[in-house]
Amino acid sequence: MQTSRGCPHDCEFCAGSNLITICYKQKPIEKVLAEIDRICEIWPHPFIEFADDNSFVDKAYWKELLPELRKRKIKWFTETDLSVAADHELLSMMRDSGCAQVLIGLESPTAEPLHGLEQNTNWKQDSFAEYMEAIQTIQSHGITVNGCFITGLDGQTAEVFDQIYDFVRDAELYEVQITILTPFPGTALYERLKKANRLIEPTNWKMCTLFDLNFRPQDMTGEELREGFHGLAMKLYSDEFTQWRRDTFKQNLRKSSTDRKKERLCA
Repeated sequence: MQTSRGCPHDCEFCAGSNLITICYKQKPIEKVLAEIDRICEIWPHPFIEFADDNSFVDKAYWKELLPELRKRKIKWFTETDLSVAADHELLSMMRDSGCAQVLIGLESPTAEPLHGLEQNTNWKQDSFAEYMEAIQTIQSHGITVNGCFITGLDGQTAEVFDQIYDFVRDAELYEVQITILTPFPGTALYERLKKANRLIEPTNWKMCTLFDLNFRPQDMTGEELREGFHGLAMKLYSDEFTQWRRDTFKQNLRKSSTDRKKERLCA
C-alpha cells in the first residue's frame, strides 16, 4: 500500500514518479489507517510494505501516523532516503511502531557518478560523505538498511564492482540490492541516451528488467558491465557474506543497546 506518491529528488533514471505523478502527494492519515485496519481483518499480524517513492519527505506527517501504527502492532518496511538518519526521534518512533527495514537508493559507492543524477539538485552527491554514518545510525536503532546500487552509471569504470563490495562490507549493510542502469521509456535517462545514440534496442521493452544491458556504457565495455555485475552478485549474495552481514548487524545492535542503557544510567 502507499501513503504517498512522488519524490523531490527527480532522478533521471526513475520511472516511478515520472509515470505516476509529477508532484508529491500524500494520502490522508485516516485513509491510510482504514486500509491497514482492513488488512488486519484478513491477516491479524501483517508485514506491510509502504510502497512510497520516498516515505519521509514530510516527517511531521509520519510522527502523527507512527503512534497509530504502534497501536496496531504491525511489521512494515518502506523506501526513503538517508535524511531520515538525522532525526533520532523519528527513528525511535519507526522502530517502536514495527519498522523492520528501509530501502534506500545509495546508487553509487563513490561520489563522482552521483553528479547530475538528480535533475533538480545534487543532494545525493552532496550527502555522500555522510553515507556511512547515516547507515550506521539507522541500523543502530534496530532498523535494517537495504542499500541499492546502480551499475553502469556514467563515471563508473570496471572498478565499481569491487568498490560496491568494499562499501557494503565497510558500511556493514544488512541488505544490498544491485541493478544495471536501465533506460525506461519516458524517463530523462532514456531521452538522453537516445539522443546520444547509446541505446541498443530502443523499443525492446523486454530489456527493461533492471538486470539486462540495453545501452552502451560510457566508461567500461558492455562485456565488462555484464561480467562484473554477475561476479559481484555471486560475491554479495554468497551464503558466507550474507551470514556475515546478518551476524554483524546483530552484534552491532547488541552493542548499541548496551551503549544506550549506559547513557541512561549516567544521565
